Amino acid sequence: MLADIGMIGLAVMGSNLVKNMLRNGYTVAVYNREREMTEHFMGQNGDKKVIATYSYGELVKSVARPRKIMMMIRAGSPVDMVIEQLLPLLDEGDIVIDGGNSHFPDTIRRTALLESKGLRFIGMGVSGGEEGALKGPSLMPGGSPSAWEEVKPIFQTICAKADGSPCCEWVGENGAGHFVKMVHNGIEYGDMQLICESYQLMRDLLGLSPEDMSEVFQKWNKTELDSYLIEITGNILAKKDGDGSPLVDKILDTAGQKGTGKWTGISSLEEGVPLTLICEAVHARCLSAMKEERVRAAKAYPHRRSAFEGDREGLIEDIRKALYCAKIVSYTQGYTLMRAAAKTYHWNLNYGGIALMWRGGCIIRSRFLGKIKEAFANDPALENLLLDPYFKGTIENFEDSWRRVVAVAVSNGIPVPAMSSALEYFDGYTTERLPANLLQAQRDYFGAHTYERVDSPRGKFFHTDWTGEGGDTSSTTYEV
Repeated sequence: MLADIGMIGLAVMGSNLVKNMLRNGYTVAVYNREREMTEHFMGQNGDKKVIATYSYGELVKSVARPRKIMMMIRAGSPVDMVIEQLLPLLDEGDIVIDGGNSHFPDTIRRTALLESKGLRFIGMGVSGGEEGALKGPSLMPGGSPSAWEEVKPIFQTICAKADGSPCCEWVGENGAGHFVKMVHNGIEYGDMQLICESYQLMRDLLGLSPEDMSEVFQKWNKTELDSYLIEITGNILAKKDGDGSPLVDKILDTAGQKGTGKWTGISSLEEGVPLTLICEAVHARCLSAMKEERVRAAKAYPHRRSAFEGDREGLIEDIRKALYCAKIVSYTQGYTLMRAAAKTYHWNLNYGGIALMWRGGCIIRSRFLGKIKEAFANDPALENLLLDPYFKGTIENFEDSWRRVVAVAVSNGIPVPAMSSALEYFDGYTTERLPANLLQAQRDYFGAHTYERVDSPRGKFFHTDWTGEGGDTSSTTYEV
């Protein structure tokens, strides 16, 4: 008996994906560097169609050709090390799949390497965590196009389904799959930060208890905000510690991160795309990690917040609407980044299809994504989600609430970096004339960087000798 696919790595994600494949009728060959983990897995699943192997050579021989060998291991050099050891063992046309959180430039490089040796490579984003891997994740494959038809039946079977459609579709060549997963994770950072800012407003301004806020989030989950993250937030706020008090109040306010949000921010700078909300979400985590320093600073600058005396239920509703508006901006920026990267790397991304892939299985799954799919179904060339009729109408209806929330937060010293940066982006994007004309004049004054004129065609640059001593030599212009 030969396996349909081989799996390297039997930690939580790898082992749960194997269990998912086994449950769906596939035969899987498994390998883990620590023999004990393979033996432990076999002890729990040895009665199923699984083949235990204890070397890469044994693994490769156990899989039917063209071989499909998947890695669920730590990103970075471990992936390159495993590929190096697999290469001499594989035959032309075999497929290596990296399902870890690899950085997309590494996937571009690895695709080129394997294709140069007659092999095929897939870099696939996997989202959904432990539960998703077991019950149905969102899968974002990219790499060697000819490999897709070989792996499609397996991955579209084990993935999550949304309205009957698989949350797995081919994304694009080389690093496209891992790029889309990176943007997914960046948006996840933004969603989580926006929820946390809403929580802090209700806690610090309105004095709501975790139990009260749990009820609020449960109600919100029956509105446009219906999503996995809103759902689990309600559950978290309702959870009691051993002594009966809210567990969330016992958790230290320092956030961790694994780097994918940072990668998204770096990519936005490289592409010249304003990814302000997601970058603020990353920075908010960094600021939270400065716990001891923040404690000292809080003593030096004690906040003097006034007790809120207005319409409490009205403010809660305003917060809900502000959260939704900012969420629209977050996804708008993420999609703008994907569109820019698609031009840079020559990917033909299906933006509506990406929204469908995120509808189920993944951490950011939500009703909201259906609206994004509809937006691109109505206009595949849509340049910005804010210009879609549904999102435009929503912003117009909720904008006043959004502004009131940001204003009350600022006046009371409650940090809402993601929510406020989203509003700043919206105001900047919808302002016909920004002050960059003065900025360009400054650049030309001190560095002869030139400027364009409103009374001349775009692309024609001018330089002014502002002091009478600068001459007519101009610097080159760098355009993002």
